[in-house]
Amino acid sequence: MNTFGRAFRLTTFGESHGPAVGAVVDGCPAGLEICEGDIQAELDRRRPGQGAVTSKRSEPDRVEILSGVFEGKTTGMPVAMLVRNVDVDSSAYEPIKDLLRPGHADYGYLAKYGFRDYRGGGRSSGRETVGRVMGGAIAKKLLSRASIGVYAHTVSIHDVKAGEVTLEDVIKNPYTNQVRCADLSAVRAMEDAILRAKQEGDSVGGIVEVIATGVPAGLGSPVFGKLDADLAGALMGIGAVKGVEIGLGFRSAELKGSEMNDEFYVDDEVKTRTNRAGGILGGISTGMPIVCRVAVKPTPSISRPQRTVNVKDMEDAIIEVKGRHDPSIVPRIVPVVEAMVALVLADHMVLSGKIGPRL
Repeated sequence: MNTFGRAFRLTTFGESHGPAVGAVVDGCPAGLEICEGDIQAELDRRRPGQGAVTSKRSEPDRVEILSGVFEGKTTGMPVAMLVRNVDVDSSAYEPIKDLLRPGHADYGYLAKYGFRDYRGGGRSSGRETVGRVMGGAIAKKLLSRASIGVYAHTVSIHDVKAGEVTLEDVIKNPYTNQVRCADLSAVRAMEDAILRAKQEGDSVGGIVEVIATGVPAGLGSPVFGKLDADLAGALMGIGAVKGVEIGLGFRSAELKGSEMNDEFYVDDEVKTRTNRAGGILGGISTGMPIVCRVAVKPTPSISRPQRTVNVKDMEDAIIEVKGRHDPSIVPRIVPVVEAMVALVLADHMVLSGKIGPRL
């Protein structure tokens, strides 16, 4: 299952320490103006080596468009994109190739396939998200034609929480700082939390919120194919995500109906006075902004000694994971969250006929 979507489909390929990673987008309408610069701008937002709070792996992540674009526009055929891995160093993985890394997918892969690519986790590595971001770049460009925007930002890292922010803050601020936070007053404390964990040989997680604006009412299906179900599945499909909520999410369990319901009113079109449902009711978009949040776990690769199993000898062992790892995945997952939401919305826009086979 390396393909995502039904009408607007993304297939990703490649491993963390292989020669390249890439993506193929199929179902993109013909006539969309797109160039390598559009995709590169999104890749630059997630690439490693951009500061003290991210991995020191220095990948330029230069995209090559191989097919599906002619004279600056999509042809309606599959758009194939490639990013070559440049700064690959597998030496830190050789001594621990028989040890299961706690918090990683090592044992799951071994149980399913009988063997695994131990160099950085292969397909389970966060490097796989390069393909998602490339596909998301095309989806975002397509959605912009319908005046739909997708914006994510960090709302907490470990025990540091951002304050209230406006939509304008969310649109303008996250990519001005290393932690991708819209509340600029919280940036320093978030950075300190990450660096403190790094110094201790540990890692921290956090929460990312994503807001989609301009989404028309009527996307999604009432039973199977619910818009919120597809969004939840897409976001849970990101390797480090351990929880998803839409609208008030788990807070809604503490409220009464009178506190949770969004009352309707007319302002040229039907709107709601509040948006506690996060822009989706009955699996169908309401026309209000779509709001989701994801819980991102701490990076599982830490340098502290941990107990594990040597699968070659089937004996208990101690592991210390070396190499270049993010002390927090949160900042670099922000553009990935945007990409997955954009892919879902593009898929639903094409499925609904709101975007046709040609522009």
